[in-house]
Amino acid sequence: MEKKPLISIENLRKTYIMGDNEVKALQSATLNIYKNEYVALMGPSGSGKSTLMNLLGCLDSPTSGVYSLNGNNVANMVDEELAIVRNKEIGFVFQTFNLLPRLSALENVALPLVYAGVPIKIRLNRAKDMLAAVGLKDRMDHKPNELSGGQRQRVAVARALVNNPSIILADEPTGNLDSKTSYEIMQLFEEIHKLGNTIILVTHEPDIAAHAHRIVKLKDGYIESDELNLSIQSIKMPV
Repeated sequence: MEKKPLISIENLRKTYIMGDNEVKALQSATLNIYKNEYVALMGPSGSGKSTLMNLLGCLDSPTSGVYSLNGNNVANMVDEELAIVRNKEIGFVFQTFNLLPRLSALENVALPLVYAGVPIKIRLNRAKDMLAAVGLKDRMDHKPNELSGGQRQRVAVARALVNNPSIILADEPTGNLDSKTSYEIMQLFEEIHKLGNTIILVTHEPDIAAHAHRIVKLKDGYIESDELNLSIQSIKMPV
């Protein structure tokens, strides 16, 4: 039996109307991503990678084309339907962490479960498990401003995992971190991948993309290349 892709997009396009002008942010993209893949989307500013990320993350709807996520046709969904898919299927990790400053690490991690209607005892227990899994068992009651940048990103990773999503979508997750902390976060992603999670990493940095097992490069709104990363074993920790 042929393996079905977790994500399947075909001729996906996105055009924005800016006054009297049309901006073709994504010209055409066709791509399959399978369960437990670790994929980096690369490209310079204006290449279409951020637009593709927004479409894959159900943060935006395509102008045309097909997008199937975990067997669901999401290309034509309205905002309310997209919000449900986002909360159920996708865990987000952002460059700026996007943590709520007045909430503790535990409360931040539990937040997606609040939106999902999970009872408080279950969601707090699950959030504790996720924080322990990312090495922050002793920081659960700390607020974001009491944590280092690396610790805040670990909280964000735990929050992304708490709903057991189909995909972890990481947008420039090391952009605000130093090289040593960046390496530690990327090692955490590798551990998450080994547990069976599917990861899509969006970056413009070759050294960060090098951690992924497959690299998709975009240019001028098109997919320019899609290749396996044959040098994955050669990554060394910075001194």
